[in-house]
Parts: sequence; structure tokens; C-alpha cells
Amino acid sequence: MPKIGVPRALLYYKYFPLWKTFFEGLGAEVVVSPPTNKRILNLGTETAESEACLPVKVFYGHALALKGEVDALFVPRVVSVEGKAYTCPKFLGLPDMIKALDDDLPPVLGTTFNLRQGWRRFFASIYELGSHLTRNPLKILRAFYNGARELKIFDQKLREGSLVPEALGETDFKNLANPTLTIGVVGHPYNIFDSYVSMNLVKRLHRRGAKVLTPEMVPPEAIEESISSLPKSLFWTYEKDVVGAIFYWLENNMVNGIIYMISFACGPDSLIQVLVEQEARKISPVPLMPLVIDEHSGEAGLVTRLEAFLDMIDRKRARVH
Repeated sequence: MPKIGVPRALLYYKYFPLWKTFFEGLGAEVVVSPPTNKRILNLGTETAESEACLPVKVFYGHALALKGEVDALFVPRVVSVEGKAYTCPKFLGLPDMIKALDDDLPPVLGTTFNLRQGWRRFFASIYELGSHLTRNPLKILRAFYNGARELKIFDQKLREGSLVPEALGETDFKNLANPTLTIGVVGHPYNIFDSYVSMNLVKRLHRRGAKVLTPEMVPPEAIEESISSLPKSLFWTYEKDVVGAIFYWLENNMVNGIIYMISFACGPDSLIQVLVEQEARKISPVPLMPLVIDEHSGEAGLVTRLEAFLDMIDRKRARVH
């Protein structure tokens, strides 16, 4: 049984149920790298170019952690997941960057997925990926549809209020049953839900009695409606989710505060931060705090900022009541 390695980083947090079901349906064993730790982060930062953002450095570390453990690494080139938008540029070059990391890494399955080219080309990519394990097109198609069904179940759990790690089976990330306040946490799930990278942000909020809302809980149609008032369409899919979630929560008075987790050196995040700060003020006075992280971020600094932010919200609520 061939072993396919999946780095526990980047799009793992969005599509893993699909990938796991697909590869297992074709007779492969899926091996996921361990949760991020100091060794994995150091592996990534030591090999990545200095200009790379933290999530890419973390991904490098996870890919290197699988060296010698698997027969192939799954690192797809995800160009577009919808017809009128693109993903972040880092996803376009990821397979090439991983191939150049270490000559001893296993072969990289770097199939290109680009829905801007239409569904016919997309399914050709599915067949290309599956053909590494079988030449039977019906078996490949069945494995993909089973994977898509699992992804739909995963997404439904998120819409119903589950946090990403909980929907992936890591049940220690359950939201609070009786919260004293609600905080929207926006950003990419590979930042928010990587406990080492985020320095346990979600659990810290839970300890303060806060329920956490994330963009994955907002229906896609609500995202589209909330950003429809912008003067120009956003062409980054995942940043569009961030902006749409913020506007949706503010328009419906759903949160007491919003934390925007941003990776240092992430171009799309930097641009979206400015847009959000300008437009959010027009909708609601709810406090919004950007939280910039990189490999040098310290736990003490995060705790200080978080406590100050939550104390400010508590004082504001006390004045209202």
C-alpha cells in the first residue's frame, strides 16, 4: 500500500477530508505530518527564503518532517477554486518550491487545479492525480465523489458552528456552551487553528469566556451579499471570505469584537487589512484588532494585547449596561 504524505499546513485545514477520502479510495495510506512544534518551525525557517511568509515556512517544515516516512508528497498547485477569483500566489508555486527544498524528499504530486479553466480541465486534473495510483477512470471518479461528499459534510459542520479542528476530529476545540461574549476571529484557518503558530489564541479566548466565530461559519451566499457593496470585486478567494465574514457579523450585530490574525509578509492580507479597517468603521463601532504574527512572535506580547483588547470590550459593555 503506497503512503501519501500530507503536510499539516496551509490548505490541509480546508480540504483534508476530500484528500484523505480520495487517496484511501484508491488504495493508498494517508500519512499526515505531526502538529506544528518548534522542530518543524525551525526546519521551515532554516530552509525558506527570508521573504516567505510564516505559513509557507511552516509548510516547508511539515514537508521536511515527512522525509523518509512516505512514498510521495501531495502538494497540489491550487490556482483557482472558483471561476472569477484566484488563490494566494504562494499556492501557485508551492510544488516547485517543495521540489527544490531537498533532493532526498519523496516525489511531489503537484497536480494543478484551476477552475477558471472550467470543469472539463478540473476533472482532467483529478484523473491525472488519481492515475499515480490506478488507471481505472471510474475508480478515480468514484473516489473523488466520495471525497467531495466528505468535504460537504465537513463544511456543513463548520456552518453549524463547529471549529475547524473539531470538525477534523480534534474535539478539544469545542466552542463554549454558555459564553459571556462573542469574538469573531478572522484570518486563514492555517494560522488560526495551528495552535503553535497562533499560540493557542482560540483556547485563550475560551478561557476568558468567549465564544469564537470564524469565516467558515458564514454561508457562501452571505459572504457574497456582504461584499457586494464594495466598489470593486475582490479576486482573492480566501481574502474575500475574511472581508465577507467581518461585514456579515457587523451588519447583523453578532460579535462584541473582532480579531484579524495576519501573517507578516503576506501581501494579500496587508491590502485587505486596510480595506477592512476603512469599510468596517462605516458599518459598526465594534472594536477590531489586527494581530500580526511571524516566527519571532512571542507569547507574552500576544497575551498582553489580547488581555487589553478583551478588557476594553468589557469596559465598553459595562458602560452600555
